[in-house]
Amino acid sequence: MQALQVVKFGEFPQFCEIETPRPASHQVLLRIEACGLNFADLLMIKGTYQDTPPPPFTLGLELSGEIIELGRDVTTFHQGQKVAVYSGQGGLAEFGVFDSDRCIAIPTGVSMTNAAAIQIAYGTTHLALDHRANLKAGETLAVLGAGGGVGLAAVEIGKKMGARVIAVARGKEKRAAAALAGADHVIDADIEDLRDQIKSFGGADVVYDPVGGNQFSDAFRATNPDGRILIIGFASGNLPEIKANQMMVKNISVVGVNWGAYLKFNPKILRESLTTLMRWSSEGQLHPNVSNMLPFTQALHGLSLLKDRKATGKVVIQM
Repeated sequence: MQALQVVKFGEFPQFCEIETPRPASHQVLLRIEACGLNFADLLMIKGTYQDTPPPPFTLGLELSGEIIELGRDVTTFHQGQKVAVYSGQGGLAEFGVFDSDRCIAIPTGVSMTNAAAIQIAYGTTHLALDHRANLKAGETLAVLGAGGGVGLAAVEIGKKMGARVIAVARGKEKRAAAALAGADHVIDADIEDLRDQIKSFGGADVVYDPVGGNQFSDAFRATNPDGRILIIGFASGNLPEIKANQMMVKNISVVGVNWGAYLKFNPKILRESLTTLMRWSSEGQLHPNVSNMLPFTQALHGLSLLKDRKATGKVVIQM
């Protein structure tokens, strides 16, 4: 089978011909149909992501597919069933074996593309806003990087949870996408007075930050007393400086969110969250912004879209 693999850190991934794997007793073999791309894939190519395996390994953290073979101890799924999997690796291939306890049944009405696209962006966002920040209806949520995959998910889920959403995005297309996702106010990320702009809308009770750098500092200064700042990632490449004395004076909580880590210490809450998201999607309450759907042969181009920040939403590879 074909797989897009990292053969050596820092080098371009390569399409490799490898043996089709067989499932262990607790695994399922999938015919992969779609795989969502993520910023973490770029970090894994460099070897700098926290959960990067040693090379060679197949890229692709989240996927959807059809079960074509069950391990002997798997009783919760059946052959031919469609499932979504947060795999951590292995999604950019024609087939793959995955632990059955990482599989979520895809309900009727959810496309394979959306099932692949929802897991990390929407899963991270739902867990962050609901479990980590306890976002309440009527509060103001400021979303940094609101034109990207996780940012757009934060806008959409924030609105569903009853928040007033301020979206911060760079570029006309990304600001338009944030507005389309339901943002109440949209701010250009390149303005010099980001703090003042957020404060002009009443300040933020919760900040969703996948960017870091200067935007974190500006949003911190625009956060209301008793506010919560969710650290999702550092797409800017710059780690923010967090001043503990200012946190104390303003009663601000800075909350880290490592969605994948819940698989190790509390997988139940992650599975419950994903099941909720799949149900919302089947009910038509979520609308993932898949800006690029590309065939497997163009997976490298899809990664380039992420690297060059040219994707206004989710990039999904279809096998």
